[in-house]
Amino acid sequence: MAIAAVDLALWDLQARLLEVPLCVLLGQANAEVPVYGSGGFTTYTNETLQRQLAAWVNEGIPRVKMKIGSDPGADPTRVLCAREAIGPNIDLFVDANGAYSPKQAIALAERFRADAEVSWLEEPVSSDDLAGLHQVRDHAPAGMDVAAGEYGYDAIYFQRMLAAEAVDVMQADVTRCSGITELLRIDGLCRGNSRPLSLHCGPAIHLHPALALSQLRHLEYFHDHVRIEHLLFDGIVEPQEGVLRPDLGRAGNGLTLKRADAERYAN
Repeated sequence: MAIAAVDLALWDLQARLLEVPLCVLLGQANAEVPVYGSGGFTTYTNETLQRQLAAWVNEGIPRVKMKIGSDPGADPTRVLCAREAIGPNIDLFVDANGAYSPKQAIALAERFRADAEVSWLEEPVSSDDLAGLHQVRDHAPAGMDVAAGEYGYDAIYFQRMLAAEAVDVMQADVTRCSGITELLRIDGLCRGNSRPLSLHCGPAIHLHPALALSQLRHLEYFHDHVRIEHLLFDGIVEPQEGVLRPDLGRAGNGLTLKRADAERYAN
């Protein structure tokens, strides 16, 4: 993660010195980045869950994600509540953060798909359990992608996950995986293995690298990170019709620290 911070800073610095947007420096492969609204924490009441997910849909985001796993017995009801809130034509994702056993995940995946048309099951078991992930992926219902990878710190981690055929969609976080330089290598691994790549949290820092990825599926528009980004930076891009588009009139990653606003957090 320390390497990632330095790598991100150096890429941004080079783009600013050249007075070009970072995505142009990296080699822009996409005009826009699809996003999904992400939150739906297990501490929420069903009413709060429904209100948050419905708000993203009302803003034009056609895919949303909620957390599951703290109380597996209650998860089918919560997932059904989410579906009722967002309607029939929105992609519903769930994230267990590694909470289930493989057999438990397979049984719940069947219910989630049949009852609420869930199309994305993230970290059904621990990301370290590659055999378990493969088992869940192999038995998940048609129409449901199994995803993991956000805890990868270098390309070797992702190579192992791909070799184990553990996921339908790879995930990566540019602030963890040694930065943009390594993210581009991971994108190459995904291309070589015909796997799409989805990016984890921090939409502001991920936007420009995402635009350079050949295997990009989408980017997580995470509730807490979005709140903090707006608090501390100018140049934040808002989703329009479910996608983020870069401001090509700003050099580098397009962000400027609000120093006066950030000062209160200096200590």
